[in-house]
Amino acid sequence: MLEMVQTRAHVSLSRPSTEVLHTSAIRCIQDGEAEQIEDLLRHSLAANTIRAHQSDMQHYLGWGGNIPATPSEVAAYIAAFAGKLAVSTIERRIATLSKAHDTLGVENPCRSPLVQTTLRGLRRKHGTAQKQAKALTREDLFAILDAIGNGMKDVRDRALLLLGFAGGFRRSELVGLDVADIEHVRQGIIITLRHSKTDQEGAGRKIGIPHGRTRHCPVAAVTDWLTRSGITEGAIFRPITRHGQLRPERLSGDAVSEVIRERLAAAGIDPEGYSGHSLRAGFATSAAQAGASTIKIRQQTGHASDAMLSRYIRDGELFVGNAAGAVL
Repeated sequence: MLEMVQTRAHVSLSRPSTEVLHTSAIRCIQDGEAEQIEDLLRHSLAANTIRAHQSDMQHYLGWGGNIPATPSEVAAYIAAFAGKLAVSTIERRIATLSKAHDTLGVENPCRSPLVQTTLRGLRRKHGTAQKQAKALTREDLFAILDAIGNGMKDVRDRALLLLGFAGGFRRSELVGLDVADIEHVRQGIIITLRHSKTDQEGAGRKIGIPHGRTRHCPVAAVTDWLTRSGITEGAIFRPITRHGQLRPERLSGDAVSEVIRERLAAAGIDPEGYSGHSLRAGFATSAAQAGASTIKIRQQTGHASDAMLSRYIRDGELFVGNAAGAVL
């Protein structure tokens, strides 16, 4: 992350630092203590959040913005990218800018009536609906699995898809799993999720993956992959070269998206609109269609509230008791 240093009219992007928004918090600390504090600050935010803050600040400063900023300057920044960037992206960048001002202890222009009114106008004119990844439902998942062969990469992808779906995992959670996170029990396997987007402090969460009732069993698929690959410790999912050689490093989140799209295309399904989030969305949607309660769905996915699940539940129940079906 780039260090943010307050000057009279601009931000100095100088040496690499641990967290752009915490620099001022340690200015008055003695050198010996500062190093320890910076180490803790480095762990106060997820890596993805830090990268997002860095990107936000670079974009704002690259546009010509200053810190401290004036309300009119921030409003002009919003107007400059209205209709060019997603509303959610602009809102996130203003939130980062707001946090930067609060951390530096200077007047926050993002809370001003001018900026707040400009943001309301942005939402009303350009909308706030976010583009969502298509849900990979149970039926399409089974179509993909039926088309998969039995090679090394096939076995890995089968385990990746089934475990990702059955656990309702985010792609970062899926590729972050280690062999030590799996516990075999009579009913299936228990996955210990040590870190997630909503568990930045690492309290951990356990997810039960039961034995499947169909030919596509997630427990059997994961067991088969670990046996075939010879992986006994470390990352469960790893890259495989085009020559079928297993790489030692962890599979990336982007690779999960690539696997999903490649397997959809191979099964004759248009991959447009699908991403690494499609497994999680597909599980929630399919579970809702099957009549699972929101409490049980959240228990699997880790969603903080029913509101966060609402769009999946809504999509999953579009044809459940559909009024048109009763008259046509």
